[in-house]
Amino acid sequence: WIKLYRFWVVRTPAGFLALSGICTHLGCTPRYLTAENKFKCPCHGSVFNRAGELQSGPSPRGLDRYPVETGDDGLLYIDTGDLEDGPPPGTKTLNEPPKGPKCAPEGH
Repeated sequence: WIKLYRFWVVRTPAGFLALSGICTHLGCTPRYLTAENKFKCPCHGSVFNRAGELQSGPSPRGLDRYPVETGDDGLLYIDTGDLEDGPPPGTKTLNEPPKGPKCAPEGH
């Protein structure tokens, strides 16, 4: 979490993402839930996977993103002046099983 600029840097199998910390619904700050490996907005319940893709809730799209480049020096460079729209609903680039509390015990 980079509080000054209100974004997260996330590593996925495809590389690094810089996800805006502003929910695309009404601008609240989603929280990252480590145990569940997802972001959840406390205002109206939108849920985003760790790639910022919308999983449920009223948001019109996934979390917006900043362009990320890896420099020759190995550092990440994030262009906070160029915010790109998040992915549309239904986007699923991560092939990860859901984590976190379950509604029913295993085997039911």
